[in-house]
Amino acid sequence: MSEDWIAVALGSGVLLVSLALVFASLPADYFTAHQQVDAAADEVTPPTASNPLASWFAKPGSWVRNPLDSVYQTDDVSLLIGIAGVFVATSALFAFAVWTQGLSVTHFSRAYPFVFLLALLAFTITKQEFITKYNLEYALWALLVGLLISNTIGTPAWLRPAVRTELYIKTGLVLYGAKVLLGTLAKLGLPGLCVAWIVTPVVLITTFWFGQRVLGMNSKSLNMVISADMSVCGVSAAIATASACRAKQQELSLAIGLSLSFTVIMMIALPAAATALGLSEYVGGAWIGGTIDSTGAVVAAGQWLGQTAAEVAITIKLIQNLLIGVTAFGVALYWVRYVDAEAKSNVNAWEIWHRFPKFVIGFLGASALFSAIQAWVPGGESIVAATIKQGSDPLRSWMFCLAFVSIGLDTDYRVLASTFGSGKPLILYVCGQSLNLILTLAMAWLVFGYLWHAV
Repeated sequence: MSEDWIAVALGSGVLLVSLALVFASLPADYFTAHQQVDAAADEVTPPTASNPLASWFAKPGSWVRNPLDSVYQTDDVSLLIGIAGVFVATSALFAFAVWTQGLSVTHFSRAYPFVFLLALLAFTITKQEFITKYNLEYALWALLVGLLISNTIGTPAWLRPAVRTELYIKTGLVLYGAKVLLGTLAKLGLPGLCVAWIVTPVVLITTFWFGQRVLGMNSKSLNMVISADMSVCGVSAAIATASACRAKQQELSLAIGLSLSFTVIMMIALPAAATALGLSEYVGGAWIGGTIDSTGAVVAAGQWLGQTAAEVAITIKLIQNLLIGVTAFGVALYWVRYVDAEAKSNVNAWEIWHRFPKFVIGFLGASALFSAIQAWVPGGESIVAATIKQGSDPLRSWMFCLAFVSIGLDTDYRVLASTFGSGKPLILYVCGQSLNLILTLAMAWLVFGYLWHAV
């Protein structure tokens, strides 16, 4: 079984187990009560769903001076059990994946605790009060922790069996699909689609063309990964695109590094620019949601403009996230038809299927399933929230963090520096993001500020 299908199996299994536990713990009158609430004119508080996994999966909490406070929040509240629960669950899941691939479970099990501790360190740093204030997310610290080791003492051979970037991130992306709900399309309607689905492909195609024809970048895969990362939705799109065009690990690391660096800058600069330009919360929120790569940074930047701006920004970003699968398919199709065709005379539909990242199927399947539950099951919104927020979401965050640590551990800065030496990747990102900022602002003003005032 390929790694993509293993990721689909693991992610789907986690989601289905979490969903089953939520359904099993629902009150006997849950569905009846929600049906009565939907039919009643008076406001009645219906029962809410809960997940038995809530107390078993956790991330470190906030702290000021003592890092241990991130685990031992108060005398009565400790997150140690939740963190240990994540370790046990992920160890079992990924050990099973290693076994199905015919690799040594013993070697993986010896190395995995150390990679997990590095992810724990990254989460703990992120939760420090000052760092949290500036929304410097765990992805940045996880990448830096891994880079620090790989470029000083070097990543030891015994650790490499647990450096499984693609397995961690692909499984995490399948879980992430459950958060990308089709119902978000209705929140902003046609204006939201215009900002998220018209500007994004224009910027992606134009930036890739610019990199090839104007900058003359040698690596088409690096060009494509940077273009997708910057135009679609950041790291998730970069990983899906890298899989579709078979980009090197170093190229993916470079694209992610650029994305995370500019995310910090834009998170501060865009709210200030929106205020200086006198943009409404709808226009400013749409501009932020369509241009800042990280979802967490989108929320933080939107909140600086106001609650309405934050809601618009995150909705635009979630609508953009729906393009991950479309982008991966489009890149796979283009690569087989035009890039690989230069070296192969026989290109057919099987080649496209072989190139297409199969974990995207799990991502789209999870999105479709939980969108249907939210839309058609009485009390579905509460069921989906309990399944994701109290069950799969903590695991997803840990898997992403493990992936970023692994990227750092697997990246030789000397190789990265030689790739970056020409400055072309930086120029590509800056020019592409500048185009993205201009077109997104123009579209946001057109649809929210001129055509649909009452949205």
